[in-house]
Order: sequence, then structure tokens, then C-alpha cells
Amino acid sequence: MNVKNILKKCTIALAPTIICIALGLLAGYLILLFSNPAQAGNGFRAILSGGFIGGNRGIGDVFYYATPLLMVGLGVAVGFKTGVFNIGGPGQFVIGGYFAMLTAHTIQVPRPLSWLIPLVAAAAAAAVWAMIAGLLHVYFKVNIVISTILLNYIGMHLVNVLVRKTIYDSGKNQAKLTPERAYLPGMGLDSLFPDSSVNGGFFIAVGIAVLIYILLFKTTKGYEMVAGGMNPFATLLSGMPIKKNAVFSMSLSGALVGIGGAFMYLSNSGASIEVVDSLAAEGFNGISVALLAANHPLGVILTALFVASLTVGGFYMQVYSFVPEIVDIIIAVIIYFSAFSLLITQNNQSIKIWFNRKKGGGGK
Repeated sequence: MNVKNILKKCTIALAPTIICIALGLLAGYLILLFSNPAQAGNGFRAILSGGFIGGNRGIGDVFYYATPLLMVGLGVAVGFKTGVFNIGGPGQFVIGGYFAMLTAHTIQVPRPLSWLIPLVAAAAAAAVWAMIAGLLHVYFKVNIVISTILLNYIGMHLVNVLVRKTIYDSGKNQAKLTPERAYLPGMGLDSLFPDSSVNGGFFIAVGIAVLIYILLFKTTKGYEMVAGGMNPFATLLSGMPIKKNAVFSMSLSGALVGIGGAFMYLSNSGASIEVVDSLAAEGFNGISVALLAANHPLGVILTALFVASLTVGGFYMQVYSFVPEIVDIIIAVIIYFSAFSLLITQNNQSIKIWFNRKKGGGGK
């Protein structure tokens, strides 16, 4: 395959994503223009600049916010790629975060086990939580989208109860802050971007994304998982264990999202689980990360950085008298058009098939 064909295929694959991003940014600029015409240009430049407008601290914060988004997006991408539509990110995220913090408070071991064990606990707890929806779907035909959405609210309220009974800070109405011994290592990023909340969790997340890519596209197990998502009936007839693979895919998806929750709270940023009746926004934002990456494990790395850059740019945009919710609108518009990008891709494939048949003169 020559370079020209490779570039052509990359362009076709990236075109829908680029269009979605452009339309989302255009909608954001129109909103800025409507809100404050005099400062619309400055506000839009702040969004596009992302963390760069804040120097080392801003860039470091982009990596910090991208880390949990990367893991949630990776979990959602695994689910979508293997045919189990995991919309339970918020519940799995907070379940993972809670068990990571609980383990950090109750198990006192030397580093690096002091942060490795909480990560494992988060992955295991979120995997079990996601497995509930997988089992209901496989063995009782319960719609997996409905069950994961409902489990979001059950998980949120369950964690609120557990926090109050175990690691509660009554003065702040939230869980106690993570012990310093359980902080994620800086791995040089904290020195490279001082005064920011960044840590080595980003490197760990990138490593996990590479491992997931290898699993899905370079192993027999991954082939079975992806094939089951593309055509479950053909996979079943071929003798593959479709039910076991579906449950495993759902558990793996939940484990990845749970690790994202652990990354969020095992840092020196002061973030903690608040006892409130609202779902974790990261659990839903990960859907946009996965869709923009077309559910590709390596593409999720780039789209997580992009969404995190928009978020950080939204913080600095407030200097020009704009509310940060505008960034949420931009991301929402991008998600909206991402759904249409899948339709565009499918239509393009249908057109190609129709054209080839006409060109060859075969069939009606």
C-alpha cells in the first residue's frame, strides 16, 4: 500500500470527526457572539488556545483533566466496539472512585503499593458493578442501555450512603481527602508543569490504551469480542462463546471507567467525592471522547486531550465575562453531530457499494 492510499484512507476516516468539531466550535462562537459581541473573539481564542493560554500550569491541567476522560472514553469505546452499549459511566466512575479512596484510607502499605492497590480495587469494584448490567442483558434480555442508566442513579445514591458511613467529612459534606501516601506518582510531569494538578496517571492511562488496542486487534480473544459486537448471530453460529464474551466486555468496560474514577481522586488536586444528588459529569463526557475517536483505543488519547483542552480553555474564557457552561454546549453539539457522523460513514459505504455494482453492471 503506497503513501497516497494511506493518506486517502486517513482523510476519509477523520473527515466526519473534523466536521463534527468544526460545527461544534461554530455553534460555540455564535453563542459567544450572541452573549457578548465585543468579547466574542477573545473568548473564542481562549477556547481554542486551551491550556496554552495558562502557560505551564494550563498545559499541566489539560493532562490532568484528560486522564480520567481518557479512561472513561476507553471504557465506553470498548463497550461500543464489542456491542455492549455502556451508558453506565457515571455510576461506574463513582463506584471506582469510592473504593479507591476507601482502600487508600484503610490499607496502609508502602509505595508504590499504596496507589496500586486502590487502582486495582477501583477496577474490580467497577467491573462487578458493570457485570450486573451485562448479566441482565445476556441471560434475561434486559435492555442494556436502560439497565446501565438506572444503575447510574443506584450507584450514586449507594456511594452517598457508603461515604457517610465510612470516610465522611461532615464539615465539607464530602469524603475525606485522599491520604498523601496514596497520591499517584508525578513521573516527571509534576516537575515539567509546576503549580498544576498533573501526575503520572496520564502515562499509565496511555499505557492501558495501548494494551486495550493490542487486546482488541491483535489477539484471538479481542477478535471474538469485536466480532460479537459486529454480528452476534454469525458469531454464535461459528461456535464462539458470545454470552461469556459479552459479559467479559461489559466488565472490562466498567473496570476501565472505574480506574478513571480512581485517577480523579488519587491526586493532590484536593478533589473528593461530594455527597450530592448529581451524576459524575466525567461519566457522560467520556461518551463524546469515544464517539469522536470512532471507538478506537488509540484515538481516544487524542480526543481526551482535545475535550480537556476545551474544558481548560473554558476556565480562562471567564476572564472575558463568559460563563463556563458555553464549553459544555460546544461539547454537547460535537456529541450530537458525532452521532450523525456514523450515519454519514454508513451512507458513504452504501453509495460505494451501489456505485461499484453499477460500474460492474451486475445486479439490480
